[in-house]
Amino acid sequence: MNYQETLDYMFSRLPMFQRIGSAAYKANLDNTIRLCKLLDNPESNFKSIHIAGTNGKGSTSHMMASILQSAGYKVGLYTSPHLVDFKERIKINGEKIPEKYVVDFVEQYIVPETEKGLELSFFEMTVGLAFKYFSDEQVDIAVIEVGLGGRLDSTNVINPELSIITNISFDHKALLGDTLELIAREKAGIIKKDIPVIIGEKQESSKNVFNEKAAELNAPIVFADDIYKAKNVRHKKDGKLTLVMDIVRRGTVVYGDLECELPGLYQQKNIPAVICAVDELRKKDYFISDANMRSGIKNVIKNTGLLGRWQVLGEQPLVIADTGHNEAGIMEVVSQICLTPHKKLHFVLGMVSDKDISSVLKLLPVDAIYYFCKANIPRALNAGELANQAKPFNLEGKVYETVKEALSAAKQNAAKDDLIFIGGSNFTVAEVVGN
Repeated sequence: MNYQETLDYMFSRLPMFQRIGSAAYKANLDNTIRLCKLLDNPESNFKSIHIAGTNGKGSTSHMMASILQSAGYKVGLYTSPHLVDFKERIKINGEKIPEKYVVDFVEQYIVPETEKGLELSFFEMTVGLAFKYFSDEQVDIAVIEVGLGGRLDSTNVINPELSIITNISFDHKALLGDTLELIAREKAGIIKKDIPVIIGEKQESSKNVFNEKAAELNAPIVFADDIYKAKNVRHKKDGKLTLVMDIVRRGTVVYGDLECELPGLYQQKNIPAVICAVDELRKKDYFISDANMRSGIKNVIKNTGLLGRWQVLGEQPLVIADTGHNEAGIMEVVSQICLTPHKKLHFVLGMVSDKDISSVLKLLPVDAIYYFCKANIPRALNAGELANQAKPFNLEGKVYETVKEALSAAKQNAAKDDLIFIGGSNFTVAEVVGN
């Protein structure tokens, strides 16, 4: 097979959660353990950092990888889902996995095992692929982002240097639980015996869950927002909308004018966890200078190629895309929209059918013009149905067959001092950020 044929095989033969939803979810680690054994347990050949959470885990993963890369380490990075290119999921020092490696891996391991009856999911396969690649390439350390939940996620076969859980909010209720405590218990499943764990946000609904699990496993636990706080958060007008903040510890500024290439204001919640993680790695004799940390956070997009986080796609009118898609993520998005100067808001909105749609719609601004659309995946909600569900929330607009048609209409309608925002799901954003 060539690379495109290999992708077609993976997408058609291996159930993919991003495309079909819960039918692809495996509530155990059996297949992952079996695949890792087949691959001679590559996950035991490299050091790692494990990152879970409802929101922010992707940004946090990329910042950690960028910092370690800035410090001179050879760094693997595994994240999901990809937005434009499958190879985004697996990188070393910002470079995507080679197409030939993907082809050879699938032909050597996945096709024969699938024919023998091993029913791997797409995600299980990608985890095995990433671990084998990082092992073969002898990375110094790999940053591994959890796909869904934590306890039963395929990535949860590693024994990391440290674990990070960014925050807890409602998402994937049908699989993870319909209370924040139940969701926290699933995320807490990545906490390992004697391994430090950093919690990004101390939340009343989840702090006891994390404390109890950490105590049970003798895992040192730190709540990052108890240690560091972001103050004086603002944007630097440098053509890139760089985020700038002061990081304060016990009332004293310890990192003044810290710059972040990711302009979303919600990064002020992720960065304290990142700094705590650096503190923990330093205890384990990783050499990461303050300059390395600053450079890694400042150049995270340049170093890792991260897409879709308050990404500016155009000016006059200002066009921005962001992958925030659940209740907490949309709250952050709406807050930043309110702080972004504009006359009229044009909102290109597409969502997936298995989300709690109403919890998101109720948060969206009623004074926007909506362009309802459907991303090109089976899970996507029909645009007409999305428009119907939006009516009770007084969200008005027109229906479009595709994301690109919706964006084109928004651009035609918008004045130069308006704002066009594209979001609602990763897949809506994916169709515009790669162009």
